[in-house]
Amino acid sequence: MATISPNMTSEDYSSDNALNSSEEYQLCNNSNAMAFGRVFLPTLYSIVFIVGFIGNSLVLCVLVKYHKRSNMSDVCLFNLALSDLFFLLSLPFWAHYAAITQWTTGRFMCHAVTALYLLGFYGSIFFMILMTIDRYAVIVHTYNSLLSKHRSVRASIALVLFMWTLSLGASLPNIMFSQVKNESNRWTCSVEYPEGKVWTSFIYIELNILGLIIPLSVMLFCYSRIITILMTMKSKKKHNAIRLLLVLVSVFFIFWTPYNIVIFLRFLHQLGYMNTCQWYKDLNMAMQWVESIAFTHCCLNPIIYAFVGQRFRNLFLKILREWFPLCFSQCPTGIIQLPETRNFSSSSMISSTKTVRPKGGKRATFEM
Repeated sequence: MATISPNMTSEDYSSDNALNSSEEYQLCNNSNAMAFGRVFLPTLYSIVFIVGFIGNSLVLCVLVKYHKRSNMSDVCLFNLALSDLFFLLSLPFWAHYAAITQWTTGRFMCHAVTALYLLGFYGSIFFMILMTIDRYAVIVHTYNSLLSKHRSVRASIALVLFMWTLSLGASLPNIMFSQVKNESNRWTCSVEYPEGKVWTSFIYIELNILGLIIPLSVMLFCYSRIITILMTMKSKKKHNAIRLLLVLVSVFFIFWTPYNIVIFLRFLHQLGYMNTCQWYKDLNMAMQWVESIAFTHCCLNPIIYAFVGQRFRNLFLKILREWFPLCFSQCPTGIIQLPETRNFSSSSMISSTKTVRPKGGKRATFEM
């Protein structure tokens, strides 16, 4: 049995179906991972939930309150924050499950929490990809790109619906196969695939391709082309923009690569490679660490996609002054007025928009 949700760790608290076929592995004791997870996972999930919920909620508040005219960048940022919130709402349930090693909220909530987690997981990745392509289109293909020419509200809504449909399609197998079972006098919420290794292998491969290979490839290709354009611009802020793009790629790679490596190792383990009790226990322990690293990425999204922009910070401080006038009355809130020009980034990187003419005469825009 294998899943791509936090109950991938929780299911190891009982036993792995692939191991039950061998009497040798019936004796494989996973108590160390169990004891570690009961303390570590609830604590980590709680911290991620609190920090991520506050950050992403503030992003939504700023976008809803101050962004009167929607564009593709703002729509992507809004849905990225919404995806992260879906993901975060599942963490208290997984934290409780890890702490008591028993599912107590029933069959419906097992499906619902799995759906929240997976829709948020894939939605976050797909909207990051869409934001990357949008930046690429506006900078590299300023005048001849379909995305640049048809950035209408209707096109934005269509793309958003398409991304959520993709997220649902990628999540559906695990949502459908989620089951609540009574194992050893305690209830578990986990994914039970049909007999054979086809579904398990498919889920592992899907996760590696959709969760790392495709988004990282898109980011590397698009941002490398954007950096090439930025290097030709005569602007003092181009180096800040380049550094920010490098940070976006680096953070995604650092936080999600270890998780996907362990997922791939579990895939090999499921196929019969490294099929020893020690590998089984090591992978279970490693999964708890790399999951925790990966999950904290949703806490960083508001920072790297929103709060790094001066204008977004100004709007954020303005909200705080309205809500908490006594605490934030001394904070400056002068909002920088942007000229009417197209930008390549999401609202995340707003502060001042410069229109420059690179070498060769082609006009492009960028923000920092």
